[in-house]
Amino acid sequence: MVRSRSLLFAAVLVAFTAGCASQRLSGADLDRVQRPAFISRIEDGAGPKSRVFQEDDAYSGKLKKLEPKEADRRLTVKLQQAVTRFELSERLRVTTLSRLPEEAPWTDTVDPARVASALESFLVEEVPANAPDYDLMAPLGADTVVEFVIQDFGMRSEDGHAGAYLKGYGRMFRLDGRSELWRRPFDLDAVEQKAPHLDPFKVGKEPELFRLAMTELLDKVADMFVKDLTPQNRKGAAPTGNTAPDTVPSAVTPAPAPAAAPTPPERQLPPGELPDPDA
Repeated sequence: MVRSRSLLFAAVLVAFTAGCASQRLSGADLDRVQRPAFISRIEDGAGPKSRVFQEDDAYSGKLKKLEPKEADRRLTVKLQQAVTRFELSERLRVTTLSRLPEEAPWTDTVDPARVASALESFLVEEVPANAPDYDLMAPLGADTVVEFVIQDFGMRSEDGHAGAYLKGYGRMFRLDGRSELWRRPFDLDAVEQKAPHLDPFKVGKEPELFRLAMTELLDKVADMFVKDLTPQNRKGAAPTGNTAPDTVPSAVTPAPAPAAAPTPPERQLPPGELPDPDA
């Protein structure tokens, strides 16, 4: 019985490790790709999440009587107001595609509007949370799918230093047989990268600050993907010019903050709000 359990645990561990491992794209494999379809989505329950106040007690003095769990809930609402799931997934897809070289197969991608329409996500606010029916890409002429998946995103903090984080993976696989040609997990954490502190109380007043922080992380992931998707050991091909024009969702530049009016001490927090940031 013990040996059986050990074998089962080992099998699960191997499967988990394989799912997270990177797979390098070869030039020969890319040369065989003729018409890729790009799909970008966010898994159900991925976020945005606030892991600031419950995981870091550095803000306890500022919160006073406000419970950390409630403070995280309020900040989560602000993060949801800052940027939609659709905007995040589209930013990653469009930025990556726009930075790829103008050569086949990237000049022969399936029209993104046709992909979205086939997946019933065209002009909707939320992208599909579950894995789509990839077979719907075959009638569009696709032979390969390039998929970007965001699995977890939001804000977190350590020792009073907060920032945005983003986790997920990208992969490329052939529709015929689903064999993977490329896979790259990503795990970007502004706190670990020693990025400037993203004050959660300022985000509570200006949610656009979170949007800008996420845009920076998404663009870093896009650069990582572009490097992976342009292997050097390939024949290459001239551009065909068949790709439909695409646009990158622009980041919102926060308007200058108005001068803060003096407030009486120990005032009651309005419903759903976090404390004001320090001056």
